[in-house]
Amino acid sequence: MASEPIGIVVGLRAEARIARKLGWQVAIGGGGAAGAARAAARLREAGVRSLVSFGLAGALDPALRPGDIVAPRAVLLDGARLDCDPALTARLGGATPHLLLAADEVAVSADHKRLLFRHTHAHAIDIETAAVARAAMQAGLAFAVLRAICDPANCSLPPAALAALDARGAIGLGRVLRSLLRHPRQIRDLRELAADATLARRALIGRVAALAAAPGPGA
Repeated sequence: MASEPIGIVVGLRAEARIARKLGWQVAIGGGGAAGAARAAARLREAGVRSLVSFGLAGALDPALRPGDIVAPRAVLLDGARLDCDPALTARLGGATPHLLLAADEVAVSADHKRLLFRHTHAHAIDIETAAVARAAMQAGLAFAVLRAICDPANCSLPPAALAALDARGAIGLGRVLRSLLRHPRQIRDLRELAADATLARRALIGRVAALAAAPGPGA
């Protein structure tokens, strides 16, 4: 897939390695809303005409499992439904029948996820998409999402997972170890989350490989 004026915002270095195989510009935000906003701004300054929010997501719908792909037709942002660009979503392999909650904070506990699912009817959640969507709206750019489910709806995130990332999208081993020392019982949950993240990354790798091998528009 040839280089085009499409920008991809990711949180993690590992996600960036996957996304770059599409041949589009990639910016790493570090896994948080503020970092995603800065990454989107860098891409806008570089002249992209479209923005994609790419990476992992959490499930709100219990039917979604680790490794399921979410390419929503719309996201729920600030209580309103924002449609994703159909043509750009098609470039990402086509829409899935999901609504994604573009949140400003992580849904840490399974109880919180249940409440969000009940009140919003969104199927999945992440905290980077909101910043990317706002940047796209402000600049009049096309916007879409491609994410893979990591933590299922019945999974509460262990504290070490929330402390792990730094602003460059890398895992801070020291922070993880300090969290494990404070809360050693989270080791099992952390292992399960790591296994789920592996499934999610494999799903993204598979989708990107299929997209990269497909003929481009007009081919």
